[in-house]
Amino acid sequence: GTGQVAWRELRNGVVASPAAAVLARRLTDCGLAHPRPTAATDLTVTIVIPVHGRAAELERGLAAIAARTQVVVVDDGSPDANRIAAVAERHGARLVRRDRNEGPAAARNAGIAAVDTDLVAFLDSDCVASPDWIDRLSGHFADPLVGAVAPRIVTARAAADGYLANCSPLDLGPDEGRVHPAGRVTYVPTAALVVRRGALTHVGGFDPDLRYGEDVDLIWRLDAAGWRVRYDPSVEVAHDDPVSWRERLGRRYRYGTSAASLATRHPGALTHLVARPWPLLTAAGVLSRRPVVTAAGVVATATATRHSLRRAEATDIGIARATSTGLAATWLGVGRYATQFAAPLLLAAVARRGRRRSRVAVLAALSVAPPLVDWARSRPAVGPARYVAGRLADDAAYGAGVYAGCIKERTLSPIKVVLRRRGSEH
Repeated sequence: GTGQVAWRELRNGVVASPAAAVLARRLTDCGLAHPRPTAATDLTVTIVIPVHGRAAELERGLAAIAARTQVVVVDDGSPDANRIAAVAERHGARLVRRDRNEGPAAARNAGIAAVDTDLVAFLDSDCVASPDWIDRLSGHFADPLVGAVAPRIVTARAAADGYLANCSPLDLGPDEGRVHPAGRVTYVPTAALVVRRGALTHVGGFDPDLRYGEDVDLIWRLDAAGWRVRYDPSVEVAHDDPVSWRERLGRRYRYGTSAASLATRHPGALTHLVARPWPLLTAAGVLSRRPVVTAAGVVATATATRHSLRRAEATDIGIARATSTGLAATWLGVGRYATQFAAPLLLAAVARRGRRRSRVAVLAALSVAPPLVDWARSRPAVGPARYVAGRLADDAAYGAGVYAGCIKERTLSPIKVVLRRRGSEH
């Protein structure tokens, strides 16, 4: 039948029929399959590099990409404008000068206005990309619905601390996929990003009112408009990350300040804790040291799991595994949420004299479990103790920024817990 023909086409790596195209779209949209572009497209491209200062970094970045691609450097009110102009001229890049520093969103919009190519490749001034990074990504644009493709961002320079050197917040990991708010990869940074110019025009470019989070906002608007955004970690671009804890935590704080603005612009897209009621009740029972509540939560979770899996004819062992997985995921989610938004309370509870050891152990497990599990899964080139400490500091700084943004925007949307019942979408 038609379905078998479509499946054979996909297995052979060729999409020739409409049925195969529909099947390929469904599989790639839900993450069960991933596109494998065989060659770069013949679409024209211009690299846009916004810069504010950082003349030395700009020099290094332009030297790395060579002169085979058109480049527009947007000087966003740099104090050393003459140095920026000299670097751009030395590498044959066109210079767009802005008199005032208005942030990366406004600078990138100025770059978009200065180009007329099919694709626009955004690259930060402190990034180092290989000369073929765009060629390796551009094959994705053979799909007319692909609006943007992002490479993996990795650390370019070593820091004295192993965590800083190996755990970039911009590194989204080795797993490819479609980028959308409800997916495994929820956003990609514009430190390095190739975008279809028509898609940028469609959504109106970047929002200049956002000093931070403008990249997340763009990705979510592209997705809402029907464009596909892909993350392809087979291509890597190096980026300068902070080399001191003060810089690192300051950046994490600033990232956090954008959460309230993003939540206001994209209702329901930004959630820090999504949990089902019964596993959440179980976690509450453990934290309050109430065995009856804990047991009730476990039984209710198992019953709900059995009900949802009854059509799959799952075995008792399968139901038990699904139940334990749900409970563990909720515990990890609650732990990360607590570290981000209640770190001072956790520290006070653990440090308070007279606390029973059991409660201290529970609170310690709540905060330590999420980063420890992440370390075990990813095995970065840093020890578990340092990784856990670094992640806890990262999360606390980010949470402080979220609170600051909430106060400014007068909203609590980013810190609301979303309860999701079985059978609900996503």
